[in-house]
Amino acid sequence: MVNEIKTPNVPGAPSILSQGTELDGFVFTSGQIHLKLDGTLVKGTMKDKTKQVMSNLEAILEAAECRFSNVLKTTVYITDMEKYGEFNETYATYFEKPLPAREVVCVKALPLGAELEISMIAKKQTEKSCCCS
Repeated sequence: MVNEIKTPNVPGAPSILSQGTELDGFVFTSGQIHLKLDGTLVKGTMKDKTKQVMSNLEAILEAAECRFSNVLKTTVYITDMEKYGEFNETYATYFEKPLPAREVVCVKALPLGAELEISMIAKKQTEKSCCCS
């Protein structure tokens, strides 16, 4: 059975999706943009925007009893590849080796005028499974 993951620590998801879901120990987050709890987008540098996105994702992972060390794969959407280096520098501070698999896709536009969106797939660590130590 699929379990919904929901936390009040990130902006609410529209009624057509969940903040995250879990099945058989796998956790799937919906894409998160640099939206604050008050519903406004973080302005400023790509570093500031990346930190907000990662903060939102961290809250969803915590609600699912996971951490960034449990993340197996991320998908990144960015609207300006000129800001990719700044994004990468900030993003890299959240992970240790082995790093999650990842793809980065440059897109024309994102919801609410955001410049960055990230989703994640994680695996809960169990005593029988040590893939995510």
